[in-house]
Amino acid sequence: MVYLPREDSYMLKKWVEKLVKGDILDMGTGTGIQAFAAAPKAKKVIAVDKNPEAVEYCKNAFHIFKNLEFRVSDLFSNVPEKFDFIIFNPPYLPESKYDKEIDTTGGKEGWETIEKFLKESKKHLNKNGKILMVFSSFTNPKKVLEIAKKLKYKEKMLEKKHFNFEDIFVYEFSI
Repeated sequence: MVYLPREDSYMLKKWVEKLVKGDILDMGTGTGIQAFAAAPKAKKVIAVDKNPEAVEYCKNAFHIFKNLEFRVSDLFSNVPEKFDFIIFNPPYLPESKYDKEIDTTGGKEGWETIEKFLKESKKHLNKNGKILMVFSSFTNPKKVLEIAKKLKYKEKMLEKKHFNFEDIFVYEFSI
C-alpha cells in the first residue's frame, strides 16, 4: 500500500513549490507528490521510499520527467549524494495498538524516525542546504525542536494549521 496525500502532504507541497531549487531529495516519497512539485524548479530530484511498491508506482507515474529519479531506500541507506533541499513528510504518529503502519508510525513516541533522519541529514546537505518537514502535534513538537536544537539546526516554522483533532506544522531546518 502507498501512503496517499492528505492535509499534511498538501501543506508541505505548497512550501515545496515556493522554496525549493537546485538538487532535491524527497525522502519518503509515497505517491511522489513532493517530487512532482519540486521538479519544475529543480536541477535534479531524487525521491526515495523504503516501500518498493511506492517506488514502482512513482517510476510508472513519472517516467516522462528526465530530472526525477526514484530509489528504494530506508532513510539514507541508498543515498550517498548531497542536496540543496531535503523534503520529508515522515511517519510521525506515536505507535498504538490501532496503528503500527510504517507509513504513519514514527516510533513508540512518534519522533524517533525524525530524530534518526535529522542526525543523518547533516552529511547530506550542501552548504546553505535546507530541510522542509511536516509533523503533527501528536509527534510532540517540543521534543522534535529540542532534538533539532541539540543537533545545531536552526528552525523556522513556516505554517501551522489545525485539523479536527491535531495541529500540523511545516518547518524549515538549516545548519
